[in-house]
Amino acid sequence: MALIKSVRGFTPEFGENCFLADNATIIGDVKMGRDCSIWFGTILRGDVNSIRIGDGVNIQDGTVLHTLYEKSTIEIGNYVSVGHNVTIHGAIIKNYALIGMG
Repeated sequence: MALIKSVRGFTPEFGENCFLADNATIIGDVKMGRDCSIWFGTILRGDVNSIRIGDGVNIQDGTVLHTLYEKSTIEIGNYVSVGHNVTIHGAIIKNYALIGMG
């Protein structure tokens, strides 16, 4: 089962029918829509600011999402695919985007 941790009073929230790989880590202020998949070794670190993920998003193995305290957030639209080993550090990604590997 994925590691899901509360931080600073925030607990991750997930929509219906999401797949979370056994060793995915999801921390803090993370809200995810329905029909998403978070793959092996992925880390979503909402420890210092928010991460918002739309519906039908696929975040592949080894990806790290993080933000800056009081400066940046992450907003990912609907039907986005994020490739293997990507680092996203504070960004807005629109609907239907493909983020390449590495």
